[in-house]
Amino acid sequence: LMEGCRRTVGWVMLLIAALFLFYSAFGDLLPSGFAIKSYSLQELIQFQIFSANGVFGSALGIAATTVFIFVLFGAFLEVTGAGKFFIDLAFSIAGKYRGGPAKAAVLASAGLGSISGSAIANTVTTGSITIPMMKKLGYKPEQAAGIEAAASTGGQIMPPIMGAGAFVMAQFTGVPYSEIMLASIAPAILYFFCTLLYVHLMACKLNLQAVSRTEAVISVMKDGAHHLIPLALITTLLMMAYSPLLVGVAGCAAILVTAALRKHSRIGLKKFIEGMKNGALMALPISAACGAAGIIVGVVGQTGIGLQFTQFVMDFSGGYMLIALGLISLVALVLGMGLPVTAAYIVLAVMAVPMLSDFGLPLLTAHLIVFWLSQTSNVTPPIALAAFAGAGVANANPMKSSVEAFKLAGGLFIIPIMMAYTNLVNSEAGVVALTYSIIQTLTIIIAIAVAIEGYLLRSLTGIERLLAFFTIPLIMLNPFGVGFLGIVIMLGLILVQWKGRGQISQS
Repeated sequence: LMEGCRRTVGWVMLLIAALFLFYSAFGDLLPSGFAIKSYSLQELIQFQIFSANGVFGSALGIAATTVFIFVLFGAFLEVTGAGKFFIDLAFSIAGKYRGGPAKAAVLASAGLGSISGSAIANTVTTGSITIPMMKKLGYKPEQAAGIEAAASTGGQIMPPIMGAGAFVMAQFTGVPYSEIMLASIAPAILYFFCTLLYVHLMACKLNLQAVSRTEAVISVMKDGAHHLIPLALITTLLMMAYSPLLVGVAGCAAILVTAALRKHSRIGLKKFIEGMKNGALMALPISAACGAAGIIVGVVGQTGIGLQFTQFVMDFSGGYMLIALGLISLVALVLGMGLPVTAAYIVLAVMAVPMLSDFGLPLLTAHLIVFWLSQTSNVTPPIALAAFAGAGVANANPMKSSVEAFKLAGGLFIIPIMMAYTNLVNSEAGVVALTYSIIQTLTIIIAIAVAIEGYLLRSLTGIERLLAFFTIPLIMLNPFGVGFLGIVIMLGLILVQWKGRGQISQS
């Protein structure tokens, strides 16, 4: 397992798993605050190999069944031409607007990223088409790379499939996957609104124009509408609470059947084998990482280190949830620098979810916060893997690209905080509470974007930027119950900008 992990994922995952094993074997030699009862080689092997709590635990079980079948689903989408259809559809919808190729990149990556399960793979495949078009339109290479990386990373939190981690979450929480999917819809849409808003503001500041010619939606749908049938099928079956494994098998079969309906998408034996091969190759890193993550989960369960971590973070945060969330995000960032997203989520969930539950958060909310924060390493300097991949396609500066991606993917940090402080993913709170939570989050996203970019409907004055910044803590922390004033201030700022825009156009 360790050698397979080294070959597919790299040295970091291997070293982390080895570190945890050494902790189990030699933990009695550490200082009193970290010391544990040491375990013999026989005890370690019995627990890690011959029980369902270690290597052959829930993480590897999910990777070998549900995750693999959906990775295969994504591979079949690619070989049948469905991936190209989604990109063409995104361009036909968004291409005619200002900054159209960038907006199309966001939409296409949202669709493909949900299925592919890899932000880096999605950045390279979708980006090979979208990044050159963005550069041609007038975006800087670093901006084009950052846009694609941020959009591709968002694909991992977009229903219906949400990469591999959401299936692991269903196993960990015992919550039906359909509930996880429903709870994730509003946050995912808010994330892509955040990314699209930055893209639009960039286009306005650069005075970019729309693409002169884009293929009509009707024409694109005429050629590839049948590719939507498998997606509609798996979404319906997941909502009807069928087993994800059964849904994945049905989805794979549906792709092959629907592709055979049209001559241009029909595949032969060679393409079918290619799809099978690609699916197996894409599943290898996930499976090896989940197996190694099982070692870490086993050590945490065997030694009780998770309780120590929880106590440490609670003590360091002083009982303030915002500080605790900041510490968890730092741990997520460090883990994500060397681990695939699914493995980072598993490790972080075992360590951090009990602590978040101590703050009174529901189990699903705590897991979703950790799941979102485990995505951040793809777009956060100094090691932003998806942004670096985008920089390679765009021939751009990797570090500058990662800074742009970090800004565009701000929703990965804002939305988990709002999950903790509002009812954004708490379905039991009711429709009114959910709507107000969405409005709060939307206002904060707009406030941060316009304050950073200095542009809304026109350039902001210094006072207007300060007002935008002021609304952020006002809404988030809700001092003395007056957080709603932040929404009022932001609405007033939009009205002032609108009136000022009219006066400029008249003059």
